[in-house]
This record gives sequence, structure tokens and C-alpha cells, in this order.
Amino acid sequence: MKKLVMIGNGMAGVRTIEEIIKLAPEQFEITIFGQEPYPNYNRIKLSNILQGDTNFEEIIINPLDWYKENNIQLFTGEAVEQIDLEAKCVISDQGREVEYDELIIASGSNSFILPIPGADKIGVTGFRDIQDCEMMIKSSKQYKKAVVIGGGLLGLEAARGLLNLGMKVDVVHLMPHLMERQLDPIASSLLRAELEAQGMNFLMEKETVEVLGDKRVSGLRFKDGSEVEADLVVMAIGIKPNTAVAKNSGIFVNRGIVVNDFMETSVPNVYAVGECAEHREMVYGLVAPLYEQGKVLANQICGTAGKPYEGSVTGTQLKVAGVDLFSAGEIFEDGSTKSIMIYNEYDGIYKRVLTRNNVIVGIVLYGDTKDSTRLFRMLTKKEDISGNSIFHTECSGSGASDDIAAMPNDELVCGCNGVTKGAIVEAIKTQGLTTLDQVSHCTNAGRSCGRCKPMVSSILAHTLGDQFDAAAAQKTSICGCTTISREELVAEIKAKGLSSVKEVMNVLEWNNEEGCTKCRPAINYYLGMIHMDEYKDDRDSRLVNEKMHANIQKDGTYSVVPRMYGGVTTAADLKKIAEVAEKYNVPLVKLTGGQRIGLFGVKKEDLPGMWEDLDMPSGYAYGKTLRTVKTCVGAQFCRYGTQDSMALGIELEKKFERLDTPHKVKMGVSACPRNCSEAGIKDIGFVGIDGGWEIYVAGNGGVDLRPGDLLRTVKTEEEVMEMTGAYLQYYRETANYLERTSKWVERMGLDHVKEVLADEETRKALNERMDQTLKKYTEPWNEAIENEEIQDKYYSKHTITVGSESK
Repeated sequence: MKKLVMIGNGMAGVRTIEEIIKLAPEQFEITIFGQEPYPNYNRIKLSNILQGDTNFEEIIINPLDWYKENNIQLFTGEAVEQIDLEAKCVISDQGREVEYDELIIASGSNSFILPIPGADKIGVTGFRDIQDCEMMIKSSKQYKKAVVIGGGLLGLEAARGLLNLGMKVDVVHLMPHLMERQLDPIASSLLRAELEAQGMNFLMEKETVEVLGDKRVSGLRFKDGSEVEADLVVMAIGIKPNTAVAKNSGIFVNRGIVVNDFMETSVPNVYAVGECAEHREMVYGLVAPLYEQGKVLANQICGTAGKPYEGSVTGTQLKVAGVDLFSAGEIFEDGSTKSIMIYNEYDGIYKRVLTRNNVIVGIVLYGDTKDSTRLFRMLTKKEDISGNSIFHTECSGSGASDDIAAMPNDELVCGCNGVTKGAIVEAIKTQGLTTLDQVSHCTNAGRSCGRCKPMVSSILAHTLGDQFDAAAAQKTSICGCTTISREELVAEIKAKGLSSVKEVMNVLEWNNEEGCTKCRPAINYYLGMIHMDEYKDDRDSRLVNEKMHANIQKDGTYSVVPRMYGGVTTAADLKKIAEVAEKYNVPLVKLTGGQRIGLFGVKKEDLPGMWEDLDMPSGYAYGKTLRTVKTCVGAQFCRYGTQDSMALGIELEKKFERLDTPHKVKMGVSACPRNCSEAGIKDIGFVGIDGGWEIYVAGNGGVDLRPGDLLRTVKTEEEVMEMTGAYLQYYRETANYLERTSKWVERMGLDHVKEVLADEETRKALNERMDQTLKKYTEPWNEAIENEEIQDKYYSKHTITVGSESK
């Protein structure tokens, strides 16, 4: 078996590996090095994370299980520094040497940081990866003034995200118009007006010459002498190919790593693909041409006859801060072009097509992009447009079904993944697909930016005809392994008495018989929630942090956070923590936001020994469970306190610790409305008032900041415990797995939740099921200490933890 090594774990490279596995699943022993400590994720969705619309788990394209299932050795958080071309091996920054027969360089690109004084100050970042997002989110919690340099797509998406995070945002742009490479002046002015209405401020035609401040940025100075204040500076002015490892190894590099039409570099058996590659003096940053390159390279490496890569004509389908845009080809008129234009300023719709000799050469669409795929086909195929209707208007009588029928099979539907209408139709017919999720899983259509999903849905409806079930097609399934929704899964488990993860997948005919990292933990949770007494938890089906009972960090080490009920501790416990930190050379000891002491940077093999030496319960800082109950000092010490917040906090934490919930749950108890424990933004918050407690629910202090809603006012601590137990159990029984309480209450409706919990008999029944469930939990750290089999399987130095399983 040949050895195939890939440098880089990004979208273009991993798509190439996917194509290779399709063509020749047994031909290569594959090793991948990824500089980031994550599996392959969708970089297009970083702006969604910044804007609070999604989380990291939801943008993972290929989870760790996928690498395992395909026998791929993945080294995350490890970069290749050198290629020994003579010995045909790569050497990583950790000294690891791996031989290759074929080598792919897919090292991607880096943010372009302006080479100006002060660019290395604290608070200056690019916008390229998860770490950049985390830095911006963290900064927004401490600072309020951000400046984004760059009025292109990336800069505007960053600015929108920072606005969502509560920052005041200025956008600095060198040119007189925003997105001047994609939009003409009219479309650009419409976009600017919309973004200004959303709260962005623009500093146009400004050239940044210096970053001001001492250690941390305090502002920017421009070439005209003017300045602007800033606590955070995001440079989003472009990317540059990451060519360092190729250049240092003697491979020919120009702007990017130079490749021919088969993605071959200047060295035999060494290839380059993606943003690091330069083909015919072009370096591409959009995902569609990179996936085209990946297909060509896969054919070349597998030895199958394939067409050469001859470059790409790119069409850019964008959504900037909620505004739909499309751009392709030429933007500006010259003496040889003519324009066809629709401009509806009132509705914010602008469409312009540039033609030359009856052929479309450029497209700009703003606010309404329904015509984009059809017009782009006409542009790429150089169709004669004489006598054709260029724009479909609402009064033209052309319905969606007619449009789909008229669409040729070779028309591109998903530009990101190169999926045509014909490929989608064939998959629907031959694979028996009936839902949007199935089509996406089978063809990759809609798998990247997702903007083509309405069109894919229309094709599905047209292809199935009378057999199409609109509700079923649009329903949200557990994952791509099945069409079954959460409600259907719970009903089937109850009706058929299913009792294990494997049995669920077999009986309900999962497409992937092993499941995936999305459905296995969900099935495990629902089984435990339904079968309160008899179900034995499937530890291998849990998410990696819960399986290890420790939070994995970006460098592969773990954190240990012992329980401190209500944030209260003792001198004896503090002494134990200090002694353990010294004994195991813990790199970081930190007070957490949940009023506990965390030990960070712990080796996996040291975990059981640390837990034994600490002799304290797990704080479950890693789990989908009750994390902490944060308290103020309360009436015992505070002159404003009206209630004993510490006592209630400790009672709540001791009762509900270890409880499995659909997502993490945080609580806070404040002894008065001054809210020192931040109870108003917790999943459940308790605020002391004269004569009782106010109970607030569905708060969220994360990126998607949400104040809690008042659920009920009660008089006694007994009523607090009763209401909390009923509320948590109702959440456990009706929420989707990985649905926070804030999203759950918004979906269910606060009035509905109040109505359910207002009934005394219902509360009693919910609390009985809660108490029954709580009886089954044991202390996981003690179990690991006492069970050698668990230690060998999960905590041995030689155990490799992958996704939701260990090997």
C-alpha cells in the first residue's frame, strides 16, 4: 500500500482525500498533518460563529470519527516544517518524521497583516481561523471599540459579528466603494446604506500607516494624519498563500506554489492544492475552484484518466450581513459592452448584466439573486442571449416548477461543491432520496455555504412530483445518517423498547451502521432519559470531553476542575489543590468564571492519579450537565443581601450535579437584585427579594447574549427546589440534544412552559422522574480510580482518543 501524506487539514485538502477514497479506497495509507487542533471544519462559516448564529461543533465537516473510519492517521496541532525531498519524508515541528510515496501540500493561506509599525501589538488580529474568532469574542467582553481594516466580504462579515457582540465598529477601507472587486458603484452604495442602518460606521479612502498604543492597541493613524480610537483591530484585507514549507524545501514558488494542469509541483510526486497553489498565475480563494482542483488531483494520484484543470470562471454568491449578493465576470463597462439593468431603490433590488456581442460577460445582483445560477450558466457557456428573457420577474408567469423544468441538467446548482442539477436528479432517483438532508449528504450540494438549499429543495420537489412530502423534506433529522427527527426517534425508542445505541441504529435502519459523532451521543442521551433505571450508559458514544471526564485543550492536554459547591471551599481543599498542582507540574492554575479553581495542561495519563490525590468530586466542567451554581456571599455577610444565597446555591448544586441534560446548564444565586452572581443571564437564575425568590430562566451569557425571563416568584427554598426540578426535567424530556435552554424556551414559548409548570400534579410527576433519574449517577473520577479496565482503555499513555471512541 502506498503512503500518501498531506500537509494541511483544510477544506480543499480534505475534499481531495474524500475524492481519492471514492476512487481508490484501498490504495493508500493516508497521514494528514493539521496545524490547528481541530478536525476539518467549514471556514466559510466562521462569520456565523462570530455573529452567534452557530457553534464550532456545527461547522465541522469531517468529525474525528471520519478519519478513524477511513483509516487516516491525523496529527492535529502539528505543523510540517520541512520536506526532505531526497529521503521522501516530512518532518513536523514536534520532530515527527513520516515517509511518503505521494505528498500533497494543502497548507492554505494566512491573513495578510499590514507591514506597518505596531501591527504586532496586543489586540491586532486577522480573521482566518477559530483562534481569531475566539480572540475577538474574548475582546468584546472587555472592550467596546473595534476597527476593521478592509471593506471587502471578510471585513464586512467581521464587522457584523463584532456589532452582534456589542462593540462599536468602524470599517476602514482604502477604496471609495465597498467590495469594489465584486460590486459596481450603485450596488456598493446600496450595501453601504444598509450596513450603516445596521450600525456600521465607514471611514473610506483611508490608508492605515500605524497602529497606536503601548503594549495593546489604542488606535490607528492614517496617511492623511487623522486618527481613530480602537481597543481591537481586525485586519481583513486579504490572504496570502502559505508557501513556507515548500519554499524552504526547494519547491518552486512564485506567489503561490506553482503547479501545472494536474496540480503537480516542480518536484515529482509532490502536489499542491487549494489556496497555497498557483495555477497559470492565478491563486484562488473561493471554495468552488479549489474543489475542482481537488477532483483533478485525486484522478492524477489514483492513476485514473481525468481532465486537466484549466482554471475557473468564478461566480461569487454572498450574503453580507443579511443582504444577498451575486457577482461574476466583469464589473465595469467599457466601450465594447452594453448593460441590461433593473434598479428598484425602494425595495433595495439592483440587477445588472454586462454583455458583449450578445454574450453575457458580467453579472451583479443585489437583494435578489434568484437568477444567479441561470445567468452564470449563460456566462460560462457563452450562450447567445438574442431574444432571451434575461431577468425573471414576478409578473412573468414563470413559477419555480417551470424554472426547474427549463433548467438544463448541466447547470451548476451548488457552486461551492460543483454539483449540477443532473447530479442531484440522478441521486434522488437512484438512491431513493426524499429529504434535503439526504440530498446534501449524498451529493455535497448545500454542504458548504448552504445558500443553494432552496434550489436543491425545489429540484427535490420537482423530481419527486406527487410523491414529494414538503413537511418531511424540510424536517430536521438527527443527522445525515438518518431521516428520523428527534420526536420520531424518542417515539420509536418508547414504542419498540429499544435499549442500546446499536439496537436503535439497526432497527431504525441507519444509513451509516456505525453512526457518527452527532447521532451517537444524541441516541445515548435519549436512551438514558427514557430508560431512567435500566439503561447502562454507552461511554464510547459520548462526546470526547464527557467520555474522558475532562476538558481536552487545544494542545491535547486536559483540564481538571474539582467541584466547589456554590463557589465555597475550605483551607484543606485549597491545600490539596496546591499540592497536586506542584506534584504534577500543572502549567496553569486559574480561577474560573464559575467560582472554581481549574488546573490546566494536564497529561492524559496523569488524570487518574490527580483525581485520587485530590479526593474531590468532579466539577463536570466538561459535561452536558449542571456545570456550576455561582453565588454571592448573601445575607450572611453582605449588608444588602436579603436571602442566604450560598446555602441555596450549595443545595441546588448538590442535588442536580451529574444530571445528564441536552446541553450544559449554568445557575446563579443572588441574594438581592444587585445580581452579583450574574443570575440574570444564567440558564436558571435565582434572585433574592424581601420574602422570597424570583426564578429566571433561559438566560445566556455567551456570544448570543440573552437576559433571563421571569418564570415565577416563590416564597420558600422548598418551592425553589420543586420548581427547578420540574423545569429541568421538562427541558430534559422535550429539548433537542445540544439545544441550550435559551433556544429551547424560544422554540417552546415561555407562556407554554409556564402553563405546564403551573399544574401541581404535573410538577409532582416531573420531580418524581427527576428524583428517579438522579439515583443512578455515580462519581466518575472515583470509578476511573477504582477500575483498571477504564484506566487502560481511556487513560493509558498509548491510548489514542478519536472522536466519540477510543482505540
